[in-house]
Amino acid sequence: MSQARTGFVAGAAAYLLWGLFPLYWPLLEPSKPVEILAHRIVWSVVVLAVLLAATSGFRWAGSIGRRRAGLLALAAALITINWGVYIYGVNSHHVVETSLGYFINPLITVGLAVTLLRERLRRAQWIAVAIGALAVLVLAVDYGRPPYISLTLACSFGLYGLVKKRVGLDGAQSLAVETGFLVLPALAYLVVIGATGDSTFTREGAGHAALLAGGGIATAIPLILFGAAAIRVPLTTLGLMQYLAPVLQFLIGVLVRGEAMPLSRLAGFALVWLALTVFTVDAIRALRRPLSSLPVRAGPVSERA
Repeated sequence: MSQARTGFVAGAAAYLLWGLFPLYWPLLEPSKPVEILAHRIVWSVVVLAVLLAATSGFRWAGSIGRRRAGLLALAAALITINWGVYIYGVNSHHVVETSLGYFINPLITVGLAVTLLRERLRRAQWIAVAIGALAVLVLAVDYGRPPYISLTLACSFGLYGLVKKRVGLDGAQSLAVETGFLVLPALAYLVVIGATGDSTFTREGAGHAALLAGGGIATAIPLILFGAAAIRVPLTTLGLMQYLAPVLQFLIGVLVRGEAMPLSRLAGFALVWLALTVFTVDAIRALRRPLSSLPVRAGPVSERA
């Protein structure tokens, strides 16, 4: 296959796997979300260590420096929040709400760019953000509360993306450092619950243990595929493909998990999709203009929940 076609297939596979995550995490029950998260961190470190040993090695680690290390520590905290809330949302039967988080993530990222980076938005971008805000309001009325899971996922991932842009490390290398910061607390937690008899790793059989360990593989494979796609296809294509994951999550929540979708909630999602349509059309038009006339904007980042 050509480089572009290979990249497209790799990108589609990455987002497809991310979109199928709501089918994987429930398989790990009766493990609690915190135990699942701890195993995901520990086994991700193992997988990434093997991957890096077989590819780029570890010489790059000596050039990270204090500033990068501090940013990666912050990124580690943000991705921990994102992963933990996502696992909790899926296993507490809020798959549709988790999908909303990744639908509104591009709008949250734009909002963060305005508030934190003082970037200026075009008129269509303001319209998209305003429609997105209205959608969140409609959904808050429908749920009887703000969509906390969605907002936490979108904000944590948006902030994570901003931090990662300042780090400038390869995806696998960056995630290896981030999970490296987290691995000792995760291991300590697993040792404690193992000593108190609350661990499910050995209690539920070999199949369950393999699934818990598989969380590391499930984290690394989409990342590798995304990295292959990012250097082969245009950023616009990746930006459009990112909606594949929340669409699949939404369909799984409604059609597989049987979550309720009353008209009021559907209206809120329709507003979100309208906002994304405005946002995407404007982005495509902007790319056709001279690059010198465009403001710098944050692009998509590599690690998903």
